Amino acid sequence: MAEPKIGLALGSGGARGFAHIGVLQVFEEAKVPIHCISGSSMGALVGVFYGCGYTPQQMAKMALHFRRKYYVDFTVPKMGLISGDKVKQLIRILTKGKVLEELTPPLRIVATDLLKGEKVVFAHGDISEAVRASISIPGIFVPEKSNGRLLVDGAVVDRVPVTEVKKMDADITIAVDVSFLEVEPEITSIFDVIMRSMEIMEQEMIRINEIDSDIMIKPMINQYSSTAFTNVDQIIQEGVEAAKTKLPEIQLLIENWKEK
Repeated sequence: MAEPKIGLALGSGGARGFAHIGVLQVFEEAKVPIHCISGSSMGALVGVFYGCGYTPQQMAKMALHFRRKYYVDFTVPKMGLISGDKVKQLIRILTKGKVLEELTPPLRIVATDLLKGEKVVFAHGDISEAVRASISIPGIFVPEKSNGRLLVDGAVVDRVPVTEVKKMDADITIAVDVSFLEVEPEITSIFDVIMRSMEIMEQEMIRINEIDSDIMIKPMINQYSSTAFTNVDQIIQEGVEAAKTKLPEIQLLIENWKEK
């Protein structure tokens, strides 16, 4: 019997994006096949590691040891506080210098052209360049230069890129939204100011353009900061719980597709 092609869209959300790992863990344990992935910002980073062959369990161990000092390289502020060279090098090492065409399942990474105000989708080429562009939070990271373009965070134009997995001919689309707008959060640094501004903008985009997926998974992670890389194990577990809740609905959708 033919199987439906399942596409997974992993959204942006800073540190809350570790919940994507928990979602992938549930899918692997339940043998829910993922045939293609699209990712924006943190979703792109998780998708790349998964496509490179890291298991959710391996990614969880990596995430637990992730520290800001591994990717932060401050520069003289001109177009951003962090140059991004350090994180680019780290991604290149962890993905073993692979290109996007080598990933399984295939992956599309979303970034934003700062000059033209357009969405840029990476389907080929250097993984580290694509991810570096997609995670470049405006004002925090210096924009990534690529083919004469200045690229910033994919969340600016497409927070949860469901449209990209649909373009990959997915029969069933699953979206994972890991962003929340906290009520009166504690803001103590320029990082908090910029991330808060991004979150407000993204929520407004979702209000105008609702995410059009067959299944929406939204882990309850509003109590965790998007900028502090702490409570990683709890965030991953929230991803597990949210995916388990949606699992019967996903399995039913697959069975109904087969019957059709």
